[in-house]
Amino acid sequence: MIVFDMDSTLIDAETIDELARAAGVLSKVEEITKKAMCGDLDFEQALIERVRLLKGLPLETALDAVNQINLMPGAAELIFYVKKKGYKTAMISGGFTISAESVGKALGIDFVVSNELLVKDGCLTGKVAGPITQSDSKAEVFKELTQLNGVRPERCVVVGDGANDACIFEKAGFSIAFNPKPILREYADVVIIKKDLRTVIPVLESLSYQCCNQAQHVDIEH
Repeated sequence: MIVFDMDSTLIDAETIDELARAAGVLSKVEEITKKAMCGDLDFEQALIERVRLLKGLPLETALDAVNQINLMPGAAELIFYVKKKGYKTAMISGGFTISAESVGKALGIDFVVSNELLVKDGCLTGKVAGPITQSDSKAEVFKELTQLNGVRPERCVVVGDGANDACIFEKAGFSIAFNPKPILREYADVVIIKKDLRTVIPVLESLSYQCCNQAQHVDIEH
């Protein structure tokens, strides 16, 4: 199984930033996001604070904003490749269903797990609910998905970019940090510094599960 983050991994943006832009609070949200993704602020606290800033944003405006987000270059090609190779695909995102569901459908992801922005009277309430609300939530979901599919964690590849991906990087057999925040580098087997997911394909082609846990750390820039 191969597991992806969504924001800045399968899509070329941070969903929360695009929603914040639409709500006129981008600078405030970016400041909180930066602290969280670099590991300087607890994920749960950062999520609550950022979503609170979106209170009152019309759902229609929010949907318009996320529908403008592009897939990361190479996303479709990578998913096609891994499916052809027999991988189950999953996306575990601390982002939101209003984006994750459409991204998962567009790419044909087998399992999509994300949070939900609560809505009342056609507007965001400033509250969020879901399975990815704490710093170690991704690890719990990852465990559930491996058990559901009868796949051992060491037979899984994970691809992500932020601090909240570290918990699954530690559990999976092989981890790929894609244009990562500095804190994630130390957990990765491979670091890719190019905004094109097709660069993951040769890594997977050369990957032998027998030596996952002894993999050398490699930075790929081209």
